[in-house]
Amino acid sequence: MAIIDLGVLRDEPAPDPPARPPRAVGRPYRCLVVLLAALVTLAGAAPAPRRIAATVPGGPVAKVFVAGDQVYVAEPPDPERGVGRRLVAYRVTAGRARTLWRIPLPGDGDVDMAWAVQGRLLLIGRTARDVGWETTAVDAATGRLGWRHPGVAFPVGDLLLLHTGNDAGTTETRRLDVPTGRTLWSIPTTSAELNVSRGPAGMERLVLVRDSGTVEVFDAAAGTRLVARDLRSGAPPARRWAVAAADLLLVIGHGDTVTGYDLDRLDPRWTVALPLAEYVEPCGRSLCAYRQDGVAVLDPATGATRWSDPRWSAVLAAADGRLLVAGRVPTASALAVVEEATGRLVADLGEWQVISRDDWAGRDGPVFGVRLGGDGRLIIAELDPVAGHARIRDALSGAVGDCRLGEALLVCHRIDGRLVLWWNR
Repeated sequence: MAIIDLGVLRDEPAPDPPARPPRAVGRPYRCLVVLLAALVTLAGAAPAPRRIAATVPGGPVAKVFVAGDQVYVAEPPDPERGVGRRLVAYRVTAGRARTLWRIPLPGDGDVDMAWAVQGRLLLIGRTARDVGWETTAVDAATGRLGWRHPGVAFPVGDLLLLHTGNDAGTTETRRLDVPTGRTLWSIPTTSAELNVSRGPAGMERLVLVRDSGTVEVFDAAAGTRLVARDLRSGAPPARRWAVAAADLLLVIGHGDTVTGYDLDRLDPRWTVALPLAEYVEPCGRSLCAYRQDGVAVLDPATGATRWSDPRWSAVLAAADGRLLVAGRVPTASALAVVEEATGRLVADLGEWQVISRDDWAGRDGPVFGVRLGGDGRLIIAELDPVAGHARIRDALSGAVGDCRLGEALLVCHRIDGRLVLWWNR
């Protein structure tokens, strides 16, 4: 089975279902750290006017997913009432949440992820006997069940990809037609890693890096191969971490080096020594390299290190020449803002729990965090790297966290088991 990690697929044993990649920036962060505590820069600031939209039933083990102005709650079975697992959809309008539909939860497993794509709600989860993954399409407006496929479906830009595997270890990635579930093209991905390259028009190219060292670049819409090249340079076959970043393919190779290849021809542009590097990705106008000893920021034109800092473990957002970063150790500030070009500290934001997003298209939107206030209320703040501070937006009474963020709504669990819905714009 595959690990789905913000557009990268690796042919490895299946882990626990991945959390929503918080953003296009900051992948090792991709295990979003739980960051709690007091605000440093806004001590004494008063919450903004309350913007609670509604509350809906939930329960301590209910799972909730957010898409636009709709909220989907996967309810556990209630044997006392003779009710099985259900999926309930709510549409939120001013001051209330209206039930759209309620259906028995499809399939025999649980729901671990959900995406809203082209009027369909895609439910992804393990099967009941934990023998594989399955994706089911539901009409978001009516709850009518649509197609069902083995594997994990995930949206990338305007496209929907499905990654499947079998007991023999054979895997493939397919592009699906969302309304019908029909396969438009397929690519074998056994013993390979799949990356996506995004451009001004959205997701443009797929990059397949095989364990043998061969790299293939495909047109994302048509599935046709554009270029292929063996990047081993005489070295024996071995898995190397690679990621597509704008017009570059970045490969972390043996000897603690990082090489940037042109994606059009797969010609090498530069190679730099970067000891202890584990992952590299775009951040603002730079590249962020995640190392065992901190974060390094690189020039994408040359690969040269602009600056590095052992205090930071992840970059969560980039905007207007500033980066929102997370600390490595408990003694460091949990979140901070630094200059992208120099690494200079702009502001300490204090410790916050960053809320994962449910809307794939909104991954580059505002970053929100929560923390418990001294009066027991859950403080909501927008973590703004441009302004260099955490702007308090509200304080929710009775909320305990476990929040989900969508394009328009933030949903948090309450002490009484209900779900509180809050407008995030």
